[in-house]
Amino acid sequence: MDFELRSAREKLEREQRERKERAKRKLEREKKAKDAAIKQREAIEASQRARRLDAIEAQTKADQHMQESLIAGGGIVFERVLQAVPFQGIGDKIKLPPSCFTELSDQGAFDKGPLYFELSVDCRDNNKKTTHSGVLEFTAEDGTVGLPPHVWSNLFSADNPMDVPLVQIRYVRLPKGSYAKLQPDNLGFSDLPNHKAILETILRQHATLSMDDVLSVSYGRVSYKLQVLELKPASSISVLETDIEVDIVSPEIVSDQPSQHVLRPLQFGKPESGTVEEGRYDYYKFTIDDSTVEKVVAGSVKVIVKIDVEKDRADTDLYVSKHPILFPSLNQHEWSSHDVGSKTLILGSKERGLTSGTYSIGVYGFKGTVEYKVSVLVQESSGGAKIGERAVSSSSDVDTVECRNCKHSIPSRSIALHEVYCSRHNVVCNHPGCGIVLRVEESKNHLHCEKCGQALQPIEMEKHLKVFHEPLSCGCGVVLEKVQMVQHQARDCPLRLIACRFCGDMVEAGNAAVDARDRMRGMSEHESTCGSRTAPCDSCGRSVMLKDMDIHQIAVHGKSS
Repeated sequence: MDFELRSAREKLEREQRERKERAKRKLEREKKAKDAAIKQREAIEASQRARRLDAIEAQTKADQHMQESLIAGGGIVFERVLQAVPFQGIGDKIKLPPSCFTELSDQGAFDKGPLYFELSVDCRDNNKKTTHSGVLEFTAEDGTVGLPPHVWSNLFSADNPMDVPLVQIRYVRLPKGSYAKLQPDNLGFSDLPNHKAILETILRQHATLSMDDVLSVSYGRVSYKLQVLELKPASSISVLETDIEVDIVSPEIVSDQPSQHVLRPLQFGKPESGTVEEGRYDYYKFTIDDSTVEKVVAGSVKVIVKIDVEKDRADTDLYVSKHPILFPSLNQHEWSSHDVGSKTLILGSKERGLTSGTYSIGVYGFKGTVEYKVSVLVQESSGGAKIGERAVSSSSDVDTVECRNCKHSIPSRSIALHEVYCSRHNVVCNHPGCGIVLRVEESKNHLHCEKCGQALQPIEMEKHLKVFHEPLSCGCGVVLEKVQMVQHQARDCPLRLIACRFCGDMVEAGNAAVDARDRMRGMSEHESTCGSRTAPCDSCGRSVMLKDMDIHQIAVHGKSS
């Protein structure tokens, strides 16, 4: 009986403990569920608050951006994100799709003057690149914008290309510029003749300038990059129909490997040492003033350009030209010397092209690495007989006979003895047009080029054939030998540089003008286009094309230029 009572009591106690534990676990679950619900509700409320704040912030930014766009666009709001597509154009004018024309026209943008746009790109390094441009035409495909090389290079980095280049474009109004400070990437830009006129021509192709933009300037086959350091009155300006003061500052950092296209100054009588590698050029410049030219023309002095080299297997070539040919070379120069070893060029009274101005010297490494000294001298011309020249008697009563071997006039009393000696020791070169008298031991070193007939020594023949008779290719496609190539690039090549009679810039001559009247006036393709610009007549104020200004002055005002 006691056992049964005890078992029932234990069972009751066990059931009570289990009920208490279940009740306790239930309370804990309910508490956890309640806490989770509270946390979830708080999270939802926090998320809703964050979304409301983000929406308010986005709306504020949108309103602020809209306000900025209204201010920047002078009351016109135009903003697009388009895919960039490159095209080969000049300047900074872009191509937009026709839909942009409609949107801008509806807002009256064309009534406010030239169109300017701000172009920006978000780069991978979280930086934002921005530049500005004008518009060329509205012919791009929908969803794309055509960018010329200048705009493309200022927006996109060649080292970090984008898979899909997207550009944000916004219509803006820009103030007319009054000042710009530019810095070349290396030395040599200031050596360009009339480099400010060259810049003026480049800026004529642009509508805008922006801080940190890089302008590319080409002069023949040489190109320079100029970074925009400072602009006034704003960081982005319009360059249309305005006069801008331009300052050119020297580059702060010069490359450790100096550019070949740098002219180092030379002073008369002070040699400069240098080292040139095979296939490369070193360039120098010197100036001849009016008084020196007068003395040269009179024959009292001569200008001498010298290169002294060490006597080893290395060799150089020497080229000299007058500006605007800045960098004389094998194809383009006015004077040259290809002697083996040291070289001397004498510019005397017979040189018709010698005038006052700046001259360039090109030292070319023909073979091996050469250490040299280059110098320019003004030396007095020596009068009288040359060194080693035989004096001729002025007496006319001396009876002379021509030697049958050397063809010299010899007194008749000694002609027999002279001819015996001359025929034994002297040899006359039989090459057509030569006839030089040589010592017998020297005749084996006297050779003639089979192609041009020039007299040479054996050590000079290999270099002569390589320099003068190897075919050279011009950039215009013509293939000629050296002498013909120099003449071609000086007179006939469409890529040669000429001074435009209207803008003063050095430009490629190009082909003949399309207009027959311009061809009759000797204008190049560039001059025909450049001369089509109009300018007010000084006498009547009427707008006249520059190429017709002389005719206008004569026909209307009776003035001759």
